[in-house]
Amino acid sequence: MGDHISQVPLLRALVPEMTPEDEVFLIRFPHGLDSNDPVSTYPMLYDLPFTNKKQSRGGSARARVRSMLKRERVVSERIRFGRPVLEELAREGICAVDMHCHTNHSDAPVRVRDALSRASSLGIGLSITDHNVVSGSRDAVESSPGSLIIPGIEISALDGPHILVYFYALPDLIDFYRNHIEEKKQQSPFLAIRLTTSEILDRASGYSCLSAAAHPFGYLIFNKGVGRCVEREWLPPEIIPRFDAIEAICGGMPRSGNIRAVHLAERNRLGIVGGTDAHLLRDYGTVVTCSRADTVDEFLDNIRKHQTTIIGKEKTLLGKGLTGTVMITRYLPYTLPSLSIHYEQNLPRLQRFFRRTGGHRR
Repeated sequence: MGDHISQVPLLRALVPEMTPEDEVFLIRFPHGLDSNDPVSTYPMLYDLPFTNKKQSRGGSARARVRSMLKRERVVSERIRFGRPVLEELAREGICAVDMHCHTNHSDAPVRVRDALSRASSLGIGLSITDHNVVSGSRDAVESSPGSLIIPGIEISALDGPHILVYFYALPDLIDFYRNHIEEKKQQSPFLAIRLTTSEILDRASGYSCLSAAAHPFGYLIFNKGVGRCVEREWLPPEIIPRFDAIEAICGGMPRSGNIRAVHLAERNRLGIVGGTDAHLLRDYGTVVTCSRADTVDEFLDNIRKHQTTIIGKEKTLLGKGLTGTVMITRYLPYTLPSLSIHYEQNLPRLQRFFRRTGGHRR
């Protein structure tokens, strides 16, 4: 567990501050391994290097490991907290995809062509997951036939959670939207549609797609994640295993929320994805889902097989402030309908709260 290694592939991609002279320890996480174990499939993604100059001499291997784990930004063998070094990933033949991005087709100012240009310059793939709409994703896929662009959508459920749905083929995404989502949209088009989480998952199950729980413990005072809704007993725990994956790192979430998301995925043995939840061009590519894949089919299959690693860093407080400011301007034309939707969503919760507090007083 504390073996020395002289060279580790992806060293700079995983821990950019390390130098070749640093003493390195190899840490493995043996829990839950089986014949499909991604550690043995992609060792270059799972052999974690750690600097340990101060304690490299003396002391037991176990003590050194404990010390390193306290400092390291890793909570799972498949999660790396830190800004990805995309050049190193590309050099190692690892496909990196930002799987949660927004454009001016929903609540961001970013044009699709600018998003594609940014992704190309970074050397990453994209999934445009606009709120309750697929036109941005369609334009991205049709404009970049040679790039890895995953057809996707982020759906806002009536009972709170946001659901990312990724499709193997663009025609399926368009068919799903036209037959199940479009007619359920409300006057504030980017907020909750008239379908619950369970109903959305039911309808998606008829397609070749992958559903992921977006920012499961978000956002702020709102119940926009399935983990938070279950925690507060707005939804039953049985809803979580119905997802194929959990968004383990969301760029808009705090670190604590993302760590909880990782544990949620592990407890329920679900796949993991990661994305920036970018609404500004500057944020694209700061959280990526990594795997060895050349096609959309291979990439989505690897998520199901638990053969992905997430590398990413959350937005700063300033970055979150800029994002929030930009988003507000996109919702201003729908102020009254938005307030109405929030009232409709939260009224049952308030009634339940007052019933409970009233019962305690009696």
